[in-house]
Amino acid sequence: MRLPDRLARFNRYVTNPVQRLWAGSLPGFGIIEHTGRKSGRAYRTPVNVFRVPDGFAVLLTYGPDRDWVKNLVAAGGGALAHRGRTVPIAGPRVLPVAEAHEFLPPRPSALARRLHVDFVLHVTTPGK
Repeated sequence: MRLPDRLARFNRYVTNPVQRLWAGSLPGFGIIEHTGRKSGRAYRTPVNVFRVPDGFAVLLTYGPDRDWVKNLVAAGGGALAHRGRTVPIAGPRVLPVAEAHEFLPPRPSALARRLHVDFVLHVTTPGK
């Protein structure tokens, strides 16, 4: 189940600017830093992020067709501000949630089921 586009637009212009003030510092949150495919402009998108053995996972509650996801995949990576540090991320892959349950920790996995999330973005970090 995808959340409505109307909510995504609201978050983009109202909620995200506020979340960018703190999302890179708190557990469970992060800021994906990516470059626009067409504009070349730098963007910072706040997300809920979960550690997995070889990197991080993001539940795609709005589906995989979001610009920030497309930008990250097209560039082959970007950066993630998480818990006060910024780390490079690479190898972004959009996976069906059924495949992601194999590597997701128990709580995010249960959350994905409860929210009926269909896709997960998986990224790796250097040395993993």
